Amino acid sequence: MGTRPVPVGLALLAASAISMVSVSAQSGGARQNATLTAISGIKVGHHTLTERPTGCTVVLVEAGVTAGVDVRGSAPATRETDLLNPVNLVQVAHAIVLSGGSAFGLDSASGVMRFLEERKIGFAFGGSHVPIVPAAAIFDLTVGDGRIRPAADCGYQAAKAATDAPVVEGSVGAGAGATLGKAAGMARSMKGGIGSASITLPTGLVVAALVVVNAAGDVIDPANGQVVAGVRTADGKSLADARKLLRAGGPEGGAPAGRQNTTLGVVATNALLTKTEATRVSQMAHDGYARALWPAHTPGDGDVIFTLATGERVHDGDAAQVGALAADVIAEAFVRAARQATGVAGYPAVRDLK
Repeated sequence: MGTRPVPVGLALLAASAISMVSVSAQSGGARQNATLTAISGIKVGHHTLTERPTGCTVVLVEAGVTAGVDVRGSAPATRETDLLNPVNLVQVAHAIVLSGGSAFGLDSASGVMRFLEERKIGFAFGGSHVPIVPAAAIFDLTVGDGRIRPAADCGYQAAKAATDAPVVEGSVGAGAGATLGKAAGMARSMKGGIGSASITLPTGLVVAALVVVNAAGDVIDPANGQVVAGVRTADGKSLADARKLLRAGGPEGGAPAGRQNTTLGVVATNALLTKTEATRVSQMAHDGYARALWPAHTPGDGDVIFTLATGERVHDGDAAQVGALAADVIAEAFVRAARQATGVAGYPAVRDLK
C-alpha cells in the first residue's frame, strides 16, 4: 500500500499517422501544449464514428503509472474501476478508455487491451501480457442512431492514433455524441464534447485534465459565474440559465432528462503519488465539477474521475496541492469543451447561438 511507483521514463515514440476519423493532434501544430499530453509519457487518441456520431478516446500510459479513481455519479457505466481501489493489488494502469455508447461502449477497452498486448505491454503472465485498462462511458444513445455504438475496433483505432501532441478538443472521440444543458429535456439541450487544460508551476510540477462533458447541467465559467452553454430558451436561440429555471420551480418545457448524462474526467500529474493519494486527488478534483456545472452530480449522472501520476517529479507536489490544482484544471477543461464543441442536427453548439 505504501510502495511508491517507479518514475516514468522518457516519452514514448510517436504513434502512426492519423486517419480521417482518428484524431489525435491539433491541426497546425503551432500552439503551446496546455492539454493532458503536456505531461511526459502520456498520449491521447480519438476515434470518431461519424455516421452517428459517437466514438471513444484513449489515454495511453504504456510505461504503467499509479492510478486512482472516484466514481461520484449514481448512474455510472464503468469497467475495471475496482482494480484501482487502494486496498486492491494492482498499483498501475496502462491506459484509460472513455467512450460513448453507454454500457455498450465499454467494449472499446477490449480493443485497447489487444493493442497493448500486441506490443507486450502489461503484466507478464506465461507467454502473454495483461494490460490494465479501466474504462467509463457516457450515455449518448439518443444522439443519432443509438444502434451504432463504439466497439473493440474503436478502442484499437483510438490507441493506434494516440500521440503526445496537444489533445484535439470539441465534438470528437468520446465527446462526439455528448450533450449538455438538459434541465428542460433533450429538446432544449446543446452539444457537448471534449476539453483539456493544464497548469505548470515554476517548480516544474504539472497538473492536467481531460473531460468529456455530457452533463445534465449547464456549463458555468467559474471566472465570472456566467453560463457558457446549457439549457436553451423555448425558442432555442439563447441560454435560459438552469439556475433561474430550477429556482423558479422548474422548467416549463418538461422534466430534466433522467439518465441521459454522465461526465467523465482524467486528471494527470508528473508528481509522485501513491495509489491512495491518487484516489484522494480524484475525490478533490470533483470540486471542479461543482464549480463549472450546475447542477452537478445529479441522480442521472454517472460522473467519474480517474487520476494518473507518472512520478517524474519526485520532490514536487503532494496530494493536497495536486488535488486543489486538479479541481481548477477540471473546471477550465469544462469551459473549453463547451466552447470547442460542434453542433449536430437538433443540438446546436455555443458557436451556433452567436
